[in-house]
Amino acid sequence: MPRPTEPAAQAPFTPPHASTTHPLPAWEAWRASAARIVPLAWPVMVGQLAVLAYSTIDTLLVARHGSTDLAALAIGGATYITIFVGLMGVIMAIAPIAGRMYGAGQYQAAGEQLHQAVWLALALSVPGCALLAWPEPFLRLAHAPPEVAAKVSAYLGALAVALPGSLLFAAYRGFNTAISQPRRAMRIQLMGLALKLPLSTLLVQGAALPGAWFAGLAVPALGVVGCGIATAIAMWLQAGLAWRSLRRDALYAPFQLSGGDLHRPRRAELMAQLRLGAPMGLAILVEVTGFTFMAIFIARLGNTAVAGHQITANLVALLFMASLGIANATGALVAQDIGAGALKRARQLGWHGVWLGSLVALVLGGAVTLARVQVVGLYTPDPAVVAAALPLVVWALLFHTADAAQTVAAFVLRAWHLATWPLIVYAVAVWGVGLGGGYVLAFDVGGAVPAALHGARGFWIAATAGLVTAAIAMAILLNRAPRMVRTGARQPS
Repeated sequence: MPRPTEPAAQAPFTPPHASTTHPLPAWEAWRASAARIVPLAWPVMVGQLAVLAYSTIDTLLVARHGSTDLAALAIGGATYITIFVGLMGVIMAIAPIAGRMYGAGQYQAAGEQLHQAVWLALALSVPGCALLAWPEPFLRLAHAPPEVAAKVSAYLGALAVALPGSLLFAAYRGFNTAISQPRRAMRIQLMGLALKLPLSTLLVQGAALPGAWFAGLAVPALGVVGCGIATAIAMWLQAGLAWRSLRRDALYAPFQLSGGDLHRPRRAELMAQLRLGAPMGLAILVEVTGFTFMAIFIARLGNTAVAGHQITANLVALLFMASLGIANATGALVAQDIGAGALKRARQLGWHGVWLGSLVALVLGGAVTLARVQVVGLYTPDPAVVAAALPLVVWALLFHTADAAQTVAAFVLRAWHLATWPLIVYAVAVWGVGLGGGYVLAFDVGGAVPAALHGARGFWIAATAGLVTAAIAMAILLNRAPRMVRTGARQPS
């Protein structure tokens, strides 16, 4: 059976087992790796930028609506991301598993992974929605005042409706990345963004409805709650378009997906996804909570401090999309090479992806650091918020470069089906060094911390140190990964 490809106008993917396997000179090897990574990385990056544009749009709109709504967006967004990304990490186990099967030419088995990932997404939506509907623990951590807490609860109620659609689309996106077809998911994500922008603008700011039929009617200005409603509508649009694509696109016929009928749950496949996905989800949860809990703790310092952090966090997240695209592409290609039995090429490609991601991050981070005054000014005209954000943006260069290196390495390790060791690394580096160290610095625990390290800046300094620690540890694990797999080395249980 021939391997499905994108339309002829786009460069088809070269099967791993059909690629050259003889050693190449160093420069040619780099070019060969880049030629494989970049075509898969940029659609993932564009798609993720579309997703991140949701929060960017919301931040820009709400920042002009009022500081109370912006504080609610920071706390509510941190809460939602904590829950969603942890659950999504479990579902994204489909990428390394289906990628190996795709590399080995086992198309039907790869397609079965998507059926089971859908069941997993539906099951995980139940506890996820329950947590979003009851955000009191997060509100207590943030010490949110009553007026902010009320807005956070309403905002998260709307996002609870969005969560199942988001998780279902994550399964579709992970499968398409695994089979080297990320453009399909990217197109749908851009369609979702095309709806999100005008809808958020309307619901946040409010407006009179045009036309004779709606004379005298108006949409009230809902502020941050309008952002949640717009996100829920856009997420379910994406899920519906993904289902339509699976039913009608002939590309999916070899995987037995073109009919669109969901296969029954299978214990063996579900357990395989959970064995890899659970530590993946926990690792991503640790990484994300190390960042989102920064927002929750910084909220204790006041609305201005958390607004400055929110702007800086959104800016760093924008930069991170390039690294995430490279990480997804590299991880998928390494999994395909492993499935095809090309272990040496898989190891080389993994390292090339790490270096490529780090280089891109260094360039982007340097550019933002140099233009930080102009960039922050695009977010808000409030001089107090600008003053709060600028000292944090200074750390973007080192923070982002270390983050890129450890992220690509982590995705490659998952392609080798090594997920528990990265979880341990994140727990120590992100929670211990980053979040714990940041709390000590920011709140002057012990009374010996210099004043220059107090407040939000202390959290960002410690978070940067944590990511540098994680990058070094991931590099050590990546160097050992092929030997661990070939010798049957077990991960800690």
